[in-house]
Amino acid sequence: MNVLMTGVGGQGIILASDVLSEVMMRHGCDVKKSEIHGMAQRGGSVMSHVRFSDHVFSPLIPYGSCDILLSFEELETARYMPYLNGSTRIIINRFRLSPPTVIAGKETYPDITPLLREKTNNVHLVDGSALAMELGNPRGVNVVLLGTLSTLLEPAETLWIETISDMLPAKIRAANIEGFKRGAQLNVQ
Repeated sequence: MNVLMTGVGGQGIILASDVLSEVMMRHGCDVKKSEIHGMAQRGGSVMSHVRFSDHVFSPLIPYGSCDILLSFEELETARYMPYLNGSTRIIINRFRLSPPTVIAGKETYPDITPLLREKTNNVHLVDGSALAMELGNPRGVNVVLLGTLSTLLEPAETLWIETISDMLPAKIRAANIEGFKRGAQLNVQ
């Protein structure tokens, strides 16, 4: 299984990929992970490859081999189109970080959904950021989206919650577990 997580710096993508990796290891899988976060501190692009199976030999997902693309920001999804194939499932958080040309009024923020649907019909937009805000935990969007992702994977909810509890500090644990559970209710089936 090949899961690619994308977004921009500050959205918690690295933590989300760490949690996914730990869940799958506890589930009994061999897991490999790789991440790129060059200008992440300045809101730049962040990507994390997570691969798991009985045996995984490389941490990098080959082009055309992504099973699930979990995107934390709409436009970042388009950057990773070479990884998609006809059966890739795409979950996109409805969050837009406008590029400078959009902020300056020279361009409009593009609707990438039609472009993605040329590659796969499994495109789902979810309101992860809005849900995290509603729960009073805007920084918890990563765990909300993990909840959504969890509905497409084998491990039981109890394993996810146990892992989140073990990996997050006590002061943010309850809010994130609630976010995870609510994220799992966002329909992507």
